[in-house]
Amino acid sequence: MTSVPTRVAATLSFRNIGAVYVWLAIAVLFSVWAPDTFPTVITVKQVLNGNAVAGLVALSVVPPLAARVFDLSVAYTMSLTSVLTAHFLVSTGLGPFAAIALAMGAALLVGVVNALVVVVLRVDSFIATLATGALIQSVITMVTNDSSITGVQLLAKPFASLAQLDAGGITLPVLYLLLAALAIWFVLEHTATGRRLYATGFNADAARLQGVRTDRLRAVTLVASALLSGFAGVVFASSVGSGSPTAGTPYLLSAYAAAFVGATQLRAGRFNAWGTVLAVLLLGTGITGLGLATSAQWAASLFTGSVLIVALVLTGGRIALPTVLRRRTATPPDPEHPTRRSDDESRSVPAGGART
Repeated sequence: MTSVPTRVAATLSFRNIGAVYVWLAIAVLFSVWAPDTFPTVITVKQVLNGNAVAGLVALSVVPPLAARVFDLSVAYTMSLTSVLTAHFLVSTGLGPFAAIALAMGAALLVGVVNALVVVVLRVDSFIATLATGALIQSVITMVTNDSSITGVQLLAKPFASLAQLDAGGITLPVLYLLLAALAIWFVLEHTATGRRLYATGFNADAARLQGVRTDRLRAVTLVASALLSGFAGVVFASSVGSGSPTAGTPYLLSAYAAAFVGATQLRAGRFNAWGTVLAVLLLGTGITGLGLATSAQWAASLFTGSVLIVALVLTGGRIALPTVLRRRTATPPDPEHPTRRSDDESRSVPAGGART
């Protein structure tokens, strides 16, 4: 039985929570670089509040990815609910609750269409959801004529309170992010549905032979993804006071980046909620720090790309490196019997395989 110190060491190891140590290093770096502006409570609140919507979009892609399904329509769905909510509030005179309900109904429809195309028609999810995104963009253009929708209705309560209400400087979207992460974490880690999702993602054919309804699970993840990204669009419209036809565009790459980096943390090899949130905050801290320390517009993109490459290389290498080291330190051949294999080599010969 593993001892407590061993379990603690494994939990706190770089292999398990490397992003936390990188996050702390980034915080120390910017605290030295911009000591007057970065290490403040205001900066902490800015990182949390400024990345809550990005976190919601990133979490929306976690369930489909757990089942090895790509949903590239999340950014378009976010834009759609943003402009529809604004349109219904400003142009039709509907109340905020009715406007939000109709916008979320549109998001639900997107999820159902994605599920039909991917699961029923058997179109590759990467291509199918990209095509769905193009259809959504045409609807957005038809509604907005590629112009943002603004109006006093978007700035009035209770709609504005949906994202702008705060407690101690922490806005409601941060709470939404925590609740969404908690719900996804619970489903994936503590329910039979979560175990079946991971089984579907690891080997769909084997899961199907074990009686797992893989098609149904994939359909459900696509619907859930559309609903969560749609809610992110509503929150975005509330936070900025307008409906933007390109609201979700900047979030697509960062969402998948956070999900993939998050899959290397806490539950290595599995897409998970808290690892994704950690990755979102790591990237958000770096971008905020660069904004406080320098005015170069290209710095944020350079930082994001560099962190992603380094994180993926390190996390990929941490799996392969021990194997390489074991091979290099394997027992050398006996000089008197140069053709004798080491123990590792002997075990690697497949059963029935011929020796040379």
